[in-house]
Amino acid sequence: MTRQGPLAGVKVLELAGLAPGPFAGMMLADHGAEVLRIDRVRAVGDKPRRDVMDRGKHSIGLDLKSPEGVEAFKKLAATADVVIEVFRPGVAERLGIGPDDLHAVNPGLIYGRMTGWGQEGPLAPAAGHDIDYIAISGVLSMLGREGDKPTPPINILGDFAGGGLMLAYGVLLALIERQRTGRGRVIDAAMVDGAAILFAMFYHGVQSGFWGERGTNLLDTGAPQYDTYETADGGHVAVGSLEPQFWDEMVRLMELADLPDRNDKAQWPALRERLAAEFRKRTRDEWEDLFAGSDACVSPVLSMGEAVGHPHNVARQSFVEVDGIHHPRPAPRLVGEPVQDLSPATRLADLSEWGLSTEEADKLRAQGVLA
Repeated sequence: MTRQGPLAGVKVLELAGLAPGPFAGMMLADHGAEVLRIDRVRAVGDKPRRDVMDRGKHSIGLDLKSPEGVEAFKKLAATADVVIEVFRPGVAERLGIGPDDLHAVNPGLIYGRMTGWGQEGPLAPAAGHDIDYIAISGVLSMLGREGDKPTPPINILGDFAGGGLMLAYGVLLALIERQRTGRGRVIDAAMVDGAAILFAMFYHGVQSGFWGERGTNLLDTGAPQYDTYETADGGHVAVGSLEPQFWDEMVRLMELADLPDRNDKAQWPALRERLAAEFRKRTRDEWEDLFAGSDACVSPVLSMGEAVGHPHNVARQSFVEVDGIHHPRPAPRLVGEPVQDLSPATRLADLSEWGLSTEEADKLRAQGVLA
């Protein structure tokens, strides 16, 4: 497939992994990079993968536990700009495809390392998941309602925002630097670090005394003017009427009077109870119609299926259908850049542009090293 966009011509080798690695590769492919996913040989089936995060990529299977597979990978890396590696610390080195191994054949290579705990530190060799990384970063302690235990979100903060997105950002930084120096760079993208930086404002808030206990603050469901409310049909609306002018607009449209003072935290429980009772009087769609076109900052809480058909998302073409599956459109948008080919990952039969001749590839296939 022909790639377009600001990263056209950038070649990325993505070692197969879960969530953050493929997400970083997707972010790069979405803006034109040529991404070749390296799966295990036995993981390559008869049909291409249909995971959204594999869109716009090519894939092969390669046995990295064989000397022949390692040498083949080095040849691929010699022509690449970026490698995305997702193993625990030390695994790539033991395989013979660590940063030093690959920089020996390609000094300009950008080597992105994606882990939960990072490349060093007491926890570096340990197993973990998103919930663990956001736990020790302090982030998880901030999430949840007052009086409840910490509530982990789905694995968005560690895996995707703090992990994959930060790795993609690091790759872009290294590409810019390489234009000046000609040298590659090793990126240590740790989800525990990424989750922490996402909460930079709140670390300051806690230390300065501005931010209080979980679930008692303006933006964490503590305030009734920033929360969700159930509607008559069992749906929900999201209220974000923080500023006085937006609050006044909401109150006017709802025809409310004699409300408890929202600026008095002691009045928040009574105000929440009053709003909850009002929102239960109409359906979600009725509230959406009432607030349409206003600055009340009240929105319907849509399911992911409903979001695809919302008029605003339709007008912006926020979702793209590929083989019957709706994909979020690549973001951020670069004005004038066309949407890339978002087809599922396809098998790459011709590896000559990646440094492997047809004869070498055929030999590796016959040995069972390449799929």
